[in-house]
Amino acid sequence: MTGRTGIEDRLEKAARNLLLHCGGFSPGSEILILHEDPALGWYDEALTKTVARQAERLGLQPKCVMVGAPSEPLDPVTAELSERYGNVIYFARIGDQDRFAEVQPGKTKIMCYLRNAEMLASDFATVDHGAMQSLKRAVDQVLLNARRIEITCPLGSRIEGAPADVTPGESAEVSIRRFPLGVPQPLDARGFGGRVALARYLTPTGSKAYEPAFLKLETPVFAQIEAGRIVSFSGDAAAVDPVQRHYDHVSGLFAIDPAAVHSWHAGIHPGCSYGWAAEENPDRWSNTVFNNPRVLHFHTCGAYAPGEICWMLLDPSVHVDGTALWEQGRLRPERFAQTQASLDEWPVLQRLIDNPSMRIGV
Repeated sequence: MTGRTGIEDRLEKAARNLLLHCGGFSPGSEILILHEDPALGWYDEALTKTVARQAERLGLQPKCVMVGAPSEPLDPVTAELSERYGNVIYFARIGDQDRFAEVQPGKTKIMCYLRNAEMLASDFATVDHGAMQSLKRAVDQVLLNARRIEITCPLGSRIEGAPADVTPGESAEVSIRRFPLGVPQPLDARGFGGRVALARYLTPTGSKAYEPAFLKLETPVFAQIEAGRIVSFSGDAAAVDPVQRHYDHVSGLFAIDPAAVHSWHAGIHPGCSYGWAAEENPDRWSNTVFNNPRVLHFHTCGAYAPGEICWMLLDPSVHVDGTALWEQGRLRPERFAQTQASLDEWPVLQRLIDNPSMRIGV
């Protein structure tokens, strides 16, 4: 009789973390698992099977249904199931499209950013969801109570400003649960101005599907923003012109404001590791690694959350009233009383902070 392996223990721990700690499901709960066709290259089949199998062991009643890409409408049967089930887990990009929709009472919907079983067995998924909730709340408190925030990056970004006068959860907060939980509440960009270095790729935010899904930047382009609006793009003309055309194209598709910079936030989950090269699929890369503290991203093109075009800043520093909460891509929660309290409450967070994943595909 063979014993359990370490990987099996971690897969079980992560699945329980998703189903019990994040979902709050109890024995007898019916759960619809919408999983994207593995042929599309975003989610593998082993991930879905592992979670469904663990759900059954916990006395839950999972129903797995395969769906297509976000650009494809749900077939009538799947659409009806989505409405009928109170509990839905998305291993599919369609879950991200309505993440800012109004909360539906009595429904628990979870959007998963794990792409395969390897990620399920990693620190990204096994660190207790309650610990990440605690850290998120603490980071929210630090940022929302700041008098002045300065963002810089190695390529020359420098943005300064102050958050709007809101309370946690009041502005641009998602209505769907995220698993793993890897970002704080977005901060309204209307209080910020400065220069942002755009590099590598402009990517979708996951809100709407469009083609081409990304724009590769051969050289950095600088965006000047004031009060949450793009004033100009500058840099080599051969790089600036495609950026402007991309904004014209995407804004024209959806009749939205191309100059709007809606909000920004940086990753808080050091366990987020990405095992592919970004260039293999820049859209998948962007919509996964945003959870890692090495990445800060802006939501742009559209005066609503989350807009349609994403700016990805790598290895940012974010100074809050003069003290760095992110420092060259490393999260520094020990420097603020609120976040230190979270570390004290959840010792697993300190281990995570001390051993961050640096693998983000670039």
